[in-house]
Amino acid sequence: MQVTDLFSKFDPLIAIRKEMLSHGGRDPFAVVMEKVLSPTKAIIKGKPVILLGTYNYMGMTFDPDVIAAGEKALKEFGAGTTGSRVLNGTYQGHKACEEALKDYYGMEHAMVFSTGYQANLGMISTLAGKGEYVIIDADSHASIYDGCRLGNAEIIRFRHNSPEDLDRRLARLPKEAGKLVVLEGVYSMLGDIAPLAEMVAIAKKHDALILDDEAHGMGFFGKNGRGVFEELGLEGQIDFIVGTFSKSVGTVGGFCVSNHPQFEVLRLVCRPYVFTASLPPSVVATAEASIRKLQKANDKREHLWKNSRRLHGGLKEMGFTLGTETAQSAIIAVILPDQEQAVAMWQNLLELGLYVNLARPPATPAGMFLLRCSLCAEHSDDDVTEILAMFKKAGQATGVLAA
Repeated sequence: MQVTDLFSKFDPLIAIRKEMLSHGGRDPFAVVMEKVLSPTKAIIKGKPVILLGTYNYMGMTFDPDVIAAGEKALKEFGAGTTGSRVLNGTYQGHKACEEALKDYYGMEHAMVFSTGYQANLGMISTLAGKGEYVIIDADSHASIYDGCRLGNAEIIRFRHNSPEDLDRRLARLPKEAGKLVVLEGVYSMLGDIAPLAEMVAIAKKHDALILDDEAHGMGFFGKNGRGVFEELGLEGQIDFIVGTFSKSVGTVGGFCVSNHPQFEVLRLVCRPYVFTASLPPSVVATAEASIRKLQKANDKREHLWKNSRRLHGGLKEMGFTLGTETAQSAIIAVILPDQEQAVAMWQNLLELGLYVNLARPPATPAGMFLLRCSLCAEHSDDDVTEILAMFKKAGQATGVLAA
């Protein structure tokens, strides 16, 4: 009897990676940042590059006040907590960070997780249990899918960004059953936004609770930067807002805010919160400082939107195929016909001095190959001019654009 090799199921992926690297190029998924100079500049392989693939939307990673807060907490509270939030892992800084989130979102409750992934994992798996339903967009983030798998609820998928399909699927479920509809403000691959107003109305019609993931909307959507739901005037209509500190906040961690009166019981029953170590004091201190500053970052928000519209318009004018017809967020996806051209474009751009993300199946919807660009409020007008020039040069060199 031949014993099954546990790694054999990865053979197709191993073969694809070997093919990708067979021409002597760099591995797009193993880039090392040798030195990070600012939110928009780094050194890779000894060469300076413009960063256009970091999710550092509001450029807070090098903010002097944020760094000072982290340094102070590191000196006063040490490098880590070595414990769960329900044991010895709640420091003054964790509560201060949660207070900052409550102020930022204008909500009664806030719960900080060690990552944004764990926030979705914990909230979804805990809220919906056996005999209940979680209804998700087919293009939902991996953390949403994994939160569904961790729980015991039945999972219902609806077509991406289709309020009509959401309505049909909710209508088929037992009226008395508990239901959680999970939505995202901005979808991370194509940078498209959800029709939240229509979807929230439908979920309410069917008596479902709503969880909205604003990981890629926090910071620059809405008057206060709370996310797409604020931009669309939906405050007070969504039960749970989930987010991350690793995008606009500029550090690491995750959270959920809510006005639900029974919310605090989740601290005792949410496994990804109870059974993991809490964030280091320096991290929650940087997060709190950043969140406080984001409340007053209107100039940054305006500049980021200017960058997004300019880059999207310039790439579209050149002839690139983009993920959205207009600039909908700080994410701009450049869609390529196949892996060979996607890798070639990525390699060319890096050699020219531009770092973007290469995305391929299964991470992308419908088997797409794309280059994902994430703009930052700290990209200057000159940076955007240079980025457009590099895309044109790489496009012509690879045959994606006519020479």
